[in-house]
Amino acid sequence: MKGEIIHYTRDALGGILVIDYRKHRVMTFDSVFEQSKIDRRRPHLPVHEYSRAMLLPVAFVRPSHVTILGLGGGVMASALLHLLPDCRVHAVELRPSVLQVAREYFSLPDSANLSLTIGDARDALGNAPNSSTDFILADLYSSERMSPTQAQREFIRQCSRALSDNGWLAINYHRTPDINGPFFRQLRGEFAVLLLFKSKTNNTVIFASKRPFELLHSKDPALAGLEKSLPIDWRRLMARVIRLT
Repeated sequence: MKGEIIHYTRDALGGILVIDYRKHRVMTFDSVFEQSKIDRRRPHLPVHEYSRAMLLPVAFVRPSHVTILGLGGGVMASALLHLLPDCRVHAVELRPSVLQVAREYFSLPDSANLSLTIGDARDALGNAPNSSTDFILADLYSSERMSPTQAQREFIRQCSRALSDNGWLAINYHRTPDINGPFFRQLRGEFAVLLLFKSKTNNTVIFASKRPFELLHSKDPALAGLEKSLPIDWRRLMARVIRLT
């Protein structure tokens, strides 16, 4: 199904397209990869399965502060502010043009609880105070590949430092990292529990929790309650989570 290009702009890092399909709107960076996708009737609902899965830690902890590394169309920020209206969300985006497109075409909320930083995610993370956030979502991608930052041990160390004692980390990978490699050894050293979710598009979401906990059964009433607030099929997503440690 072909879409209609409704906006195109360029900056120093390349093109940014907004494409409308029958009921969806997509942001892409001059490539076949979709950076963000929303339901135009309900822009707070993530469409990509991996984006929905990245929200699963909310079933275990209700964060008062969330950090999003890689704003894109603002889908995750919109979903979190809809689900947790009192939560403070800080989003970091490298490209001012992407933020502008998110505001104009993806219904990024104009909320007092949403703060935005234009800059490199590594710098923003390094400048974050110790234990200053409860949940970090990392989704750092260019038009062609994932940012190497997300696969670096120093990145994991800084995320761990910035997270509160009951904090969670969720990272979207295009390919599953080597679970026996140095990156996973760093994760195991910093976090008490590691989980994995594999999407139908072969994205892998790695979850890391600072504290031990028990996985929820897919029929847990808490998931039904979340479904009423944000219908993304929490039960089905949770049933596909694999515990690594």
